[in-house]
Amino acid sequence: MLKSQRRQFLLSTAGSLGLSQLLGSLGPLSAGEVKFDKGIARFSTEIEPLVEFLETTPRNEIIEQTARRVQRGLSYRQLLTALLLAGVRNVQPRPSVGFKFHAVLVVNSAHLASISCADEDRWLPIFWAIDNFKSSQQRDFSEGNWTLAAVDEAAVPPARLAAEHLRRGLEKWDVEAADVAITSLVRNAGSQRVFDELAKYAARDFRSIGHKVIYLSNAFRTLQTIGWEYAEPVMRSLVYAMLNHHGSPNPADSDQEADRPGRDNRQLIKELPDHWHGESLDDGATADLVSTLHDCTPQEASQKVVALISNGISLQSIWNAIYASSGELMMRQRGIIALHSVTTTNAIRHAFQNATDAKTRQYLLLQNAAFLPMFREAARARGALADRQITSLGASATQVSPTAVEDTFVLMGKDRLAAAEQLYAYLQKDGDPQTVVDHARRLVFLKGNDSHDYKFSSAALEDYRTLTPVWRNRFLAASVFQLRSSTESTRPIVERINKALS
Repeated sequence: MLKSQRRQFLLSTAGSLGLSQLLGSLGPLSAGEVKFDKGIARFSTEIEPLVEFLETTPRNEIIEQTARRVQRGLSYRQLLTALLLAGVRNVQPRPSVGFKFHAVLVVNSAHLASISCADEDRWLPIFWAIDNFKSSQQRDFSEGNWTLAAVDEAAVPPARLAAEHLRRGLEKWDVEAADVAITSLVRNAGSQRVFDELAKYAARDFRSIGHKVIYLSNAFRTLQTIGWEYAEPVMRSLVYAMLNHHGSPNPADSDQEADRPGRDNRQLIKELPDHWHGESLDDGATADLVSTLHDCTPQEASQKVVALISNGISLQSIWNAIYASSGELMMRQRGIIALHSVTTTNAIRHAFQNATDAKTRQYLLLQNAAFLPMFREAARARGALADRQITSLGASATQVSPTAVEDTFVLMGKDRLAAAEQLYAYLQKDGDPQTVVDHARRLVFLKGNDSHDYKFSSAALEDYRTLTPVWRNRFLAASVFQLRSSTESTRPIVERINKALS
């Protein structure tokens, strides 16, 4: 139902192929071929023309043409809205909720980067994200040209049945039933009700290494900026992504590794005490949990969290350990798997903080703990893990110079572990973490060339503030394993964007 042939806007995928080469290889386009099919999702008359502009403008022209619109008065909010909707309509979250779908997942990260940076860099992240969307659109076209279909209006359930039908559809992994149910719920309920329903399921399985719950949190955060009136297509896309089990049997009637911790934790939360918000802030308990997570099973991770909560340990101490463990994994193996342990923790923590149902919040916490061993084993499958522990930072004396921050980002290009030690020493001696964050963020703008640069930096540079000082410093220091170094080349897209906007 969600798959249909899109209008044949082939020129929008020109990218680096060159216009003449593309025309020569694909042949001429008739006027009829560049018209919208009636069966695709459409947006309001206010935003549809801008979305179409992003969809149809060739990649090799999009930066310059968008800049001209900005100079004529196009607002940041309008551009952010159109970018999200263009991605939702044009990029399929299959076969994985990742890869090309990062064009959607990265929108909130780019937005967070934009609102956190200096004025002169404000447009860089969003313009980078536009170019990234065009790249993903081109890839989606090559994979079959999927487009979000129009809603099957005849099947939309009445408001009073929407939540029940949504839960049933999600439990059965029934795409068509869940699609019309989420449509009804969005039309008839507020954003909090919708969030609460989806938060129960977004982190239930480990498929796509956390991208489902990342989409949940990033989608709602972006909608808080652009307005809930744009929620319907975004929520339909989100539910479609959450139900992705590409390449495996229906999880509703099969037993697969990706689902087992989620099923176990549905039962395990019953063992949590009624008063589960412990008051004991205990760094020893945090270190104990970090040590457990270093080499335990998903079930052991969840059970350890339950035991700590039952002993009155505070949630802050547990979150300190979860973040520290995700940082530790980056120290053990830098790369795609470890960074997602950080971005997934960022997303689950956001869902945990914003869900109103206590059982959902408990479930999310246990799932986050269980996911960390799964990330570790996924990383191990890609190569050996270094024998490193985040609690070992600071074991050797490191001199702190007046230029420690700048030196750290240079040293990152040669020795990431030494850079982490240097940054940790700087922070421990009352160095200003904001200076580190500002430096790191600008290097992402200048040197970053991947969605993960924005996703990771936005998550890590946001989350370090939520940790208590001793763990904050360790987590931020471990982040240098994934941040960009000042020794790397500035990306050509930066000059192109600045030139277009000048």
